[in-house]
Amino acid sequence: MSDKNERGDVHSAEQAIIDARRAKAERVRARGENPFANDVVPRAGGRTHDIAEVRALAEGARDPAGKYDEARVKQAANALVLHVRGRVVALRSTGGLSFLRLRDRTGEIQLLVDQSTLGEGYARLEDIEVADVVESEGTLTASKRGELSITPVRLRLVTKAYRPLPEKWHGLTDVELRYRQRYVDLVANPPVADVFRARSHVVRATRAILDEHGFLEVETPTMHTLIGGAVARPFTTHHNTLDMQLYMRIAPELYLKRLVVGGLERVYEIGRCYRNEGISTRHNPEFTMLEFYRAYATYDDLMDFTEVLLRGIDARLAEAMPAAHALWKEARPFALDQPFVRIPMDRAVAQGAERTAIPEWISAVGDRGGAGLVDLLRADFGERIKEWAKSSPRAKALDWGNFRKGLAKCDNDGERLFACYEYVVEPFLAEDYRTDDGKRSVPVFVKDYPFEVSPLARRNDARPELTDRFELFVHGRELCNAFSELNDPDDQADRFRAQVAKKAKGDEETMDYDADYIRALEHGMPPAAGFGMGIDRLVMALTNSASIRDVILFPLLRPESGQGGART
Repeated sequence: MSDKNERGDVHSAEQAIIDARRAKAERVRARGENPFANDVVPRAGGRTHDIAEVRALAEGARDPAGKYDEARVKQAANALVLHVRGRVVALRSTGGLSFLRLRDRTGEIQLLVDQSTLGEGYARLEDIEVADVVESEGTLTASKRGELSITPVRLRLVTKAYRPLPEKWHGLTDVELRYRQRYVDLVANPPVADVFRARSHVVRATRAILDEHGFLEVETPTMHTLIGGAVARPFTTHHNTLDMQLYMRIAPELYLKRLVVGGLERVYEIGRCYRNEGISTRHNPEFTMLEFYRAYATYDDLMDFTEVLLRGIDARLAEAMPAAHALWKEARPFALDQPFVRIPMDRAVAQGAERTAIPEWISAVGDRGGAGLVDLLRADFGERIKEWAKSSPRAKALDWGNFRKGLAKCDNDGERLFACYEYVVEPFLAEDYRTDDGKRSVPVFVKDYPFEVSPLARRNDARPELTDRFELFVHGRELCNAFSELNDPDDQADRFRAQVAKKAKGDEETMDYDADYIRALEHGMPPAAGFGMGIDRLVMALTNSASIRDVILFPLLRPESGQGGART
């Protein structure tokens, strides 16, 4: 059978199910009832409860094995009539008994539907299927197997689901289908819903900690007239009335620093940013960024605060979702409780060179550190790659081809040092920096970046070829970027001009010259430090999610075949 015929058969079978469900909805209408009701209220003397509240009523009636005793349940519930609502996620019938598994936002509970109790209404179960939304009123009991249950005296279809859940709904595994039909994914895979609950708690905790430390949350424009705040390619849009080209923001940085000039000495924003770049497990064109700025602080202060912030967020997540957090923490390949490593980029490159066991590299970094490796690799080394790669497993693991190409594009030694770091050090951070017992990796602050790759960061007072900048890597993944801010308007103007010169040579990932920002600095910005962190990547780390798409509810996807729009 051809793929086309197979798809046709699947479509026909699915349509037959949809038609059958529509017929049941019409049967409900024929009885004078609405299969899409909006009057979900108690009608049999009950009071509305979330399922978690119902389960809490009988918490004391559960034995150590998790089984419920019927007599103790009834005593605890005291004959209360309970009204619950939710989606049917499982259904089975045997004789005059039916068992429905009901799920709401707080949990699940069984409806033990007894024909002798429900009476004539029992026949209406024929119109209820898995995926439908129902309401029920009844009293609390326990099944013979010790399952906490509600015995309904009233059961009503509230919303008829025309489409069924996937055939194996409890294990929806088609990754693209999961992302494209997140509404199904959330029902089919409860741990997915836990990740998005965690995301909400992470954002809430981030705000709470910053607020407690005296920061003010603000909102800045998402449409910019210039490209600035980060080195990235933007999305463009057009304002019709003003006949003006605009750029979707790649970062809120320059607006937030204007506010520091204006006297708002501690500000932060959590908002969407947009970068017209490649898509990968760590990159999505639109993402959520936290940026904050703190006057009279240095990048050393922010390293200290970053550890406080991340541990505080994780502690609040553990408090909000103890069961899920325990599983996530146990599975994490990294640990947050041990002090984070802090290492200058130059030293990291030197140590990375030594770990390759390439004799020439070890000699080069012996006296001059990373700068020695830069000198050695300034000339093309293509003919040496085969020889060098045999020096050790680490040397063999280097991405030699891209390393060579990356160095060839560099215009200065600062860029060359950064390229050495990117290929010799960064891919191995999780391997090289471990907890005391060696079981997990330790987060690493890589600091003191060359000024050539840090156009907005303050130069180091003692070594002006470097900047007071750090990036934090958690199990090898970049999570944060921060630095002491450049507040010298003349230095900043020179950096902008250098960016414009690179743009003139064809580099698309450059900033524009922002004259208004220079004017703001000329009014005097107090010494300050700024911090940026991807919220999506933080949630990935804390929940052990493999892809950024796993923590974004509706990630950007190509249109489905035969359908328009980027999101379908």
